[in-house]
Amino acid sequence: MESPLSAESAPPTPAPRNHTPSPSPRAEARELRMEEKERTEEDPIYLSLLSEVSVFVEESAEDASEKAEEKAEEKAEEKAEERAEREAQRQLLATEELVYTERNYLRLLQVCNCTIRSNLQKLQPQLPNLDSMFLYIEEVIDMSGRLLSLLDQKQMTPHDPLFLETLCDAFLSLSTDMESAYKEYLVNYNTVTALENSYKQKDALWTEIVKVIKSSAPEVNAASLSFFLVMPVQRIARYPLLLQTVMKHTEPGHPAYSLLEQTAHTAIALNCRINEYKRFREVADKYKKTETLTIRDKMNRLNSHSIAKKTARLSQFIKHETGIAPKLVDEEFDALEGFFYLLENGITVLHENVETYLDHLQRFLNCRPEEFDLDMDGERPAICYKEIITALRQWILPTFEKRMRTLVHKPLCALRELLAGPRNLISKRLDKLLDYELIEEKPSLSYDEQAVANTYKTINTLLLNELPQFNGLALTLLWGMLGAFSCLHKDLAADMEQLFQGFTQQLPHGSLEPNAFWEWAECSVQEGARRLESLCWNVKDQLNAPIVQPLSPGSQKRLKVLTDKHGSGKIYQLTGHVVGSRDLDLSLNRGELVAIISEMDTRGDKRRWLVDAGGPRGYVPSSRLVRYHQVTMDPPPSPHLITTMDHAGGVRRHSYTPDVRRPSYTPDTPQPLLVRTMSMTVPCLQVLAGYDFRARSSHEVSLRAGEPIRVLEPHDKKGSCDWSLVEVRGQRGYVPSNYLTVMPTSTTPTAPYR
Repeated sequence: MESPLSAESAPPTPAPRNHTPSPSPRAEARELRMEEKERTEEDPIYLSLLSEVSVFVEESAEDASEKAEEKAEEKAEEKAEERAEREAQRQLLATEELVYTERNYLRLLQVCNCTIRSNLQKLQPQLPNLDSMFLYIEEVIDMSGRLLSLLDQKQMTPHDPLFLETLCDAFLSLSTDMESAYKEYLVNYNTVTALENSYKQKDALWTEIVKVIKSSAPEVNAASLSFFLVMPVQRIARYPLLLQTVMKHTEPGHPAYSLLEQTAHTAIALNCRINEYKRFREVADKYKKTETLTIRDKMNRLNSHSIAKKTARLSQFIKHETGIAPKLVDEEFDALEGFFYLLENGITVLHENVETYLDHLQRFLNCRPEEFDLDMDGERPAICYKEIITALRQWILPTFEKRMRTLVHKPLCALRELLAGPRNLISKRLDKLLDYELIEEKPSLSYDEQAVANTYKTINTLLLNELPQFNGLALTLLWGMLGAFSCLHKDLAADMEQLFQGFTQQLPHGSLEPNAFWEWAECSVQEGARRLESLCWNVKDQLNAPIVQPLSPGSQKRLKVLTDKHGSGKIYQLTGHVVGSRDLDLSLNRGELVAIISEMDTRGDKRRWLVDAGGPRGYVPSSRLVRYHQVTMDPPPSPHLITTMDHAGGVRRHSYTPDVRRPSYTPDTPQPLLVRTMSMTVPCLQVLAGYDFRARSSHEVSLRAGEPIRVLEPHDKKGSCDWSLVEVRGQRGYVPSNYLTVMPTSTTPTAPYR
């Protein structure tokens, strides 16, 4: 039996599995809160307090968010205002920079053009082509001054709200004139740099130039002219940058924003057009120059590339002419080209005529017959003539000539020189057109081919744009010179009329009626012209008549030797110098005597005769030989040459008659029947064959040049003087009259002119 103690100390028996465990402290607390919440939710007082608290919390949150938004908006507005102020300040600074730099730019250009230029002109010796350095700078200065003047007229400062609109309006109104002024200056700037480089090559001269520049503008650290002259080149390119800077800091809502945007785009387009014009002018200057190259220079330029290019052009040109390939036709350019060549021809002809006119006028002024003693001092008409012609030569005509050279001749020469540029460009366009046609149909072009195409398009566009202007200006100048020519002659006629009025009553025919006076003047002029013409022909015939020179002792000795050896019929005389060019050829002087050995060479060539020159023997051209006839005191009768004028006014070359007498001239002698004669009373002439002639029928006879002939009749059976009946070598026949020439064998004193 167990004791109670041992029973109590034994471990408890485990509980069965379905028994629920006791909850944890957290779970109990959660349950208590849930129960309390349920009790409070059921309590109306609690519910009212809870709603009031939640409303208060929500209102506080809304107020806080509104305050935060207000603060954010205030900060954003402050930032926007600060940004707007900064942009406005930057806009103001950019505008002030544009105006300030424009004023400074104008001041420096005026210093350069006025002070420095005038001081450089004082240098001795004077600088060559100094005016070319400052070409078109006055137009640029004028444009800058006009721009600032438009801004100053409004009496505004950059701080004024409307100043920006004023600036844009001024720039837009001057954009066209600005382009015209700056584009010419930029084109000429290459000449400026070239001239300055030429000055720098002379150290002493360049030192003087630098001294003048530094003394003329001490406030500027300038050491060359290009410091000032490059400013317009830089300024025109800076306008778009300055305007874009102003536009960048201008709000789109600004009243002047659209106008400012238009001005900036105009400045950019202006620079593009100026650069395009400069490129055109560079191409024109390259191709319009007229090069004078020697054959050696042209040979040095030949290479494989140039030969291939010229061959391709020639091939394309031949294809055009033969119709193998179609030619690119531009009707507008063809019309301009045709008018240019027509204008060029007119200018050239007028230039030649004016030069001839001035040359004749100068010859008239140099000829002063009134200064000679003509034994007419007692006659009143001669005295009046001397006084009139003296006034003409000393005052009226020299003044007229000076005005003619200044107003007509010099402008005409300058205009003619200007034609060379367009002419060369038109020629180059044709060459470039042939190159362009070869590559026109290619789908893709290389770099060189693209350059060729661009060159042709540039020249073509340049000619289409500027050739009409050139033609118009040239035509205007031509009409102006023709008008000046007419006005000068009108003034000359008025001066001469005023001069002659003082001598009208002193002349014997001054009282005649106008019709009777002009009839008398016409008859007097015609009579004087006939007498003067006759005198001129007589003097000319006397001066041109060849004179037979006596033989020198050496020639006489050679003549005797050759005559004894070969006979007088073989003696010939050289009509000109002969220089031997082949073996066995002789070199002889004009007038030397030779004897004919054979009338052909060993090959049967009758153009080379074998002759004996009194020692050496050789060949000479037969055309240089003429039969020698010794002059005798009593020469045999020979025909005499006269020259007559036919009814058509032409001069017949040869006509022969056994005797000639000088006709007497009367005022009633009709001019078509006027006969001009040789002034020698009894000239003895020898008729020779001037050229070789081969007979073509039995009625004709053959001639050899230099062969003496006898003229039987100076005409044919029909009376035509184109053929003459002659006797040569015992044969008779007809030969052309213009194949005959005359050599004098003796001369006698001429009869005085009456």
